[in-house]
Amino acid sequence: MNGLIGKNIGMTRIFLVSGEHVPCTIIQVGSCYIVQIKTVENDGYSSIQLGVDDLKIKKTNKSLFNHFKKAGLSPKKKLLEFKINKISNFLLGSLIKIDLFKEGELVNVKGVSKGKGFQGVVKRHNFSGVGEKTHGQHNRLRAPGSIGAGSDPSRVFKGKKMAGRMGKKNVTIKNLKILKIDINYNIIILKGSVPGNKNSYLMIQKKE
Repeated sequence: MNGLIGKNIGMTRIFLVSGEHVPCTIIQVGSCYIVQIKTVENDGYSSIQLGVDDLKIKKTNKSLFNHFKKAGLSPKKKLLEFKINKISNFLLGSLIKIDLFKEGELVNVKGVSKGKGFQGVVKRHNFSGVGEKTHGQHNRLRAPGSIGAGSDPSRVFKGKKMAGRMGKKNVTIKNLKILKIDINYNIIILKGSVPGNKNSYLMIQKKE
């Protein structure tokens, strides 16, 4: 197995022996069970689907309930898929533990970034703004400026950086170092920050 599902608990810092403090993120790794095993013969590719955190049966529709029933598991809140080449050693319903990772190992973390809502070009694309900021200027300082020519081509090209919804996208941060692993509490401490809000789910994978 090359990965697990975790939940973002929040950030803190750790002091090294040298006295240097390092910003880090605490991730709670849930009880990850194998819900589905996909094969090249049936699905066109091989992968393992993991589920974490129990979900109330009342909130599960019939088709999804039967999906978990095949693996002999109760319904799960979060499902994520990990591509794996060799799947012969895995069994439906088995538990994948945190000892999969080791301290000092590099991992890639994938999650959904924080949603910022509708934002202007200064915040969304780091534009500098228009006009001077002193001497009594009354220009719209945070405006994008010209977005295209007039008579030719008489339109705005696709992909033009403009105001719009910001965040809430899939983001992968690579090569984060595992500073510490607590097997008793299923906690991983990673160096640096990860995408998403507190209590959001993360996909933690070993570096390829």
